[in-house]
Amino acid sequence: MAGSFCHLRSWLKSAVNGVALLLVTPFALTCWLEARAGLGHEGVFAFWSHVFSLLPGPPGMALRRAYYRLTLDRCSAHCFIGFGALFSHRQAVVEDGVYVGPYALIGSARLRKGCLIGSRASLLSGGELHELDADGQWTPFDPSRLRQIEIGEQAWMGEGCIVMADIGGGSAIAAGTVVSTPVPAGVAVAGNPARFVRRLSPPEPAEGREESDEIPASSLH
Repeated sequence: MAGSFCHLRSWLKSAVNGVALLLVTPFALTCWLEARAGLGHEGVFAFWSHVFSLLPGPPGMALRRAYYRLTLDRCSAHCFIGFGALFSHRQAVVEDGVYVGPYALIGSARLRKGCLIGSRASLLSGGELHELDADGQWTPFDPSRLRQIEIGEQAWMGEGCIVMADIGGGSAIAAGTVVSTPVPAGVAVAGNPARFVRRLSPPEPAEGREESDEIPASSLH
């Protein structure tokens, strides 16, 4: 009985994903045409990203995911993209099990398997998108200056953090942290600018647990 229920649930998910893909295909087509024009513009992509970000509930999430599956470099069918969240550039990869919280803003980024992006987090396309010109004015956005950052597997980005560099697998970025330099795997950082807090370790069984200077990853949630 349980096996039949799981099979039915899997079939329903596949059906919902299929319907969502059909519904968003006309909108994705306009993005493909924009990309084929070769002008380096992403106005059409951004317009539909804003529209789909505001669709509520499970139907909205399914349509957002379907839209990005057809327009990003790669986007898994097994991820969650919350209300208000959007990708600002097509040069992004979303792997299986990724969670993107409400109102998160994702630039050019590779989100590895199982990573968690908190609400209102901002993942920028590197830290050198603008520079001062000879007249002392900041240059406008230049696509050639995009750099794809990578968020490692099972890493956790806290609410409202700003990330401009690579994050190692299993690391935790505290809420409100500003990260401008790479963070190694398995550590917790916090503050502005980000500073090392502790090394992380998986939770251990209560019996036989020894004193350690490492902090269990579960205690950061």
